Amino acid sequence: MSNLALYIVTVAVWGTTWIAIEFQLGVVAPEVSVFYRYVLASLLLFAWCRARGLNLKFELGAHRSFMLLGLLLFCLNYVLTYYAQQYITSALSAIAFSTMLWMNILNARIFFGVRAGWRVLIGSVLGIAGIAVLFLPQIGEFSFSDATLFGTSICVVGAYIASLGNMASQSAQSQGLPIMQSNAWGMLYGAILTGAIALAQGLEFTFEASLSYVVSLLYLSIFGSVIAFGAYLTLLGRIGAHRAGYAMVMFPVVALVISFFFEGLEPRLSIFGGIALVIAGNLLILESRKRVVVRVAATAGSLAPVAVTAASDPVAGQSSSPPCQEMNFQTPSSRTKTSV
Repeated sequence: MSNLALYIVTVAVWGTTWIAIEFQLGVVAPEVSVFYRYVLASLLLFAWCRARGLNLKFELGAHRSFMLLGLLLFCLNYVLTYYAQQYITSALSAIAFSTMLWMNILNARIFFGVRAGWRVLIGSVLGIAGIAVLFLPQIGEFSFSDATLFGTSICVVGAYIASLGNMASQSAQSQGLPIMQSNAWGMLYGAILTGAIALAQGLEFTFEASLSYVVSLLYLSIFGSVIAFGAYLTLLGRIGAHRAGYAMVMFPVVALVISFFFEGLEPRLSIFGGIALVIAGNLLILESRKRVVVRVAATAGSLAPVAVTAASDPVAGQSSSPPCQEMNFQTPSSRTKTSV
């Protein structure tokens, strides 16, 4: 699948999950809902891998990477996001999560030495400005009340943890760990860790048998987890977290479009202006001609700073196979250079 197709799938699916999460809140504790979501998602992925004859046996070092991925990307990130949406609207949650774009740029620089080019930086500024314009009324109504500030702060922390999860995934892919199997194990470990958090808090594992809860749970597990994470993390491995992270800015745009068609949202000049800014930023980032050559330490789960160089990488024209990225795998005794 091309990078453009992966990007569209990611944005289209995750742009709707904010609404689905709303139907998960209320009767069942957020931690328990996240547990159900990733138990189901991991079982589906394991079944898919088994049906395809994919290897599911890995060494202990790989499982450390899977556990790190599960903790950051499939556990703490979502527990905090679900919890935050009990205090703030899904729109404000989407705005807070869009800051992950800058977090990815910063973390890619810290952990992988990736310097974001001028297109990425300007595109990021345009994207965040577009989000601000899109949600100007909600931002204007923002209150520093305990509940709103608390919920927004939790969501931003969740976004940063998710960004660290992006770095963990990029590191795992650089070590040659396959995406689908990594996601299957990562989601399983994420579910186990979330379940442990729920048990430690003394939460009851109740289940809401309503149609809205069941349908939203299935949607979040199949589309929001199995499909969207497979697409996004594949894209991340190809073009880097600093560019793939722009998808986070596109989610609120999708949510607004859905609201326009199905919830009677009245069109405003600010909406069209904000969408124009977001699309302009999107074009700048996806038209960037740089890619990174990432050198990652071979230690499983390691996120140590590494050196990079740049080469040509036209994103929109990417074929179904990954670009020829040179990755240097380093061990204490040897240093092997390979292309994938």
